[in-house]
Amino acid sequence: MYSTPEKENLPMIPIKGPPAQRPDIAIVEAAIRGDPDSFTELCQRYYPAMVAIAHSVLGDRHLAEDAAQQAFAKAAVKLTQLKRKNQFAAWLAVICRNAAKDIARSTKLLHSTDDVSMIADETHENGVNETVKEALSKLSASAREVIFLRYYDGMSYEQISAVLGISEQAINGRLRRAKRKLADYLRRRGFGKV
Repeated sequence: MYSTPEKENLPMIPIKGPPAQRPDIAIVEAAIRGDPDSFTELCQRYYPAMVAIAHSVLGDRHLAEDAAQQAFAKAAVKLTQLKRKNQFAAWLAVICRNAAKDIARSTKLLHSTDDVSMIADETHENGVNETVKEALSKLSASAREVIFLRYYDGMSYEQISAVLGISEQAINGRLRRAKRKLADYLRRRGFGKV
């Protein structure tokens, strides 16, 4: 695609579109060969998703960022051990999930569902936010993860599929069930039609 010159004697200048994204496997292989820019590209590509995954476990954005950074550090060290280079994101998600669980244990953030309302009272002033956080805590970890990736991080089904290593149909099913549970919980808490 070329721009139209305003004067006939000006040369045609190509207009660049958005850069094509290299496939993960090519970036992973380059990173394994020692190209630091390739690993940086993987970090930039998946950092928001890893924060969302960790946030779904921890419920705290700052700790989630710490967990994501720890996950990338571990992945950098263990990258040569990755057997399925085309599934980097799913492998990284497992590392991140484990890092978040480790942080939760070390900071005693793993709470029973009975403790959540007490924690919400201590940390939030807005009753709606408290109730939504409480409703989220009632979901299974896998349901919470897809909610965070889809609605907090804004990822498409295709992106979530790549990160979690599950089909788009499975993601759709998890999201439908999670939204139904959230709506039921919020209705029971007096939010009317949700």
